Amino acid sequence: MSGPGRTVVRWLPATAVLLAAVALLSDSPGPVSVALGAVVLVLAWMFSPLFFPRSPGDSEGRRRAAAEGRPLVYWRPGCSYCFRLRISLGLRAGEAVWVDVTTDTDASARVRAANGGDETVPTVVVGDETVTNPAPAWVRARLP
Repeated sequence: MSGPGRTVVRWLPATAVLLAAVALLSDSPGPVSVALGAVVLVLAWMFSPLFFPRSPGDSEGRRRAAAEGRPLVYWRPGCSYCFRLRISLGLRAGEAVWVDVTTDTDASARVRAANGGDETVPTVVVGDETVTNPAPAWVRARLP
């Protein structure tokens, strides 16, 4: 899939959470529902492609990770494991290079090659080592 269809798929998880927030806020605009709606809006943002850094693409991501000695993380919007990794790394998450497999066919192919044909993310590459769905501590230990 490419083009507009791929963009729609990237935004589906965030849109679903956003619709839940709208439903909460429109049901009864009391202080509890407003607070809960605000929390759900933050979650919608966190599940959106905006929460992750802009993907440099596979070739640029591999070049940058190798030149700067940083982990290369292949991810997909809406992936709960990618989300867990991003949250667990906290402020240090930006020290890794994040490549979105939904926007780059080469990245998608590289992940499938590393995972027996499955596009399983997060797949993290550090030097010659490739690990699928690693523990956040493993990635954190390899950040510069």
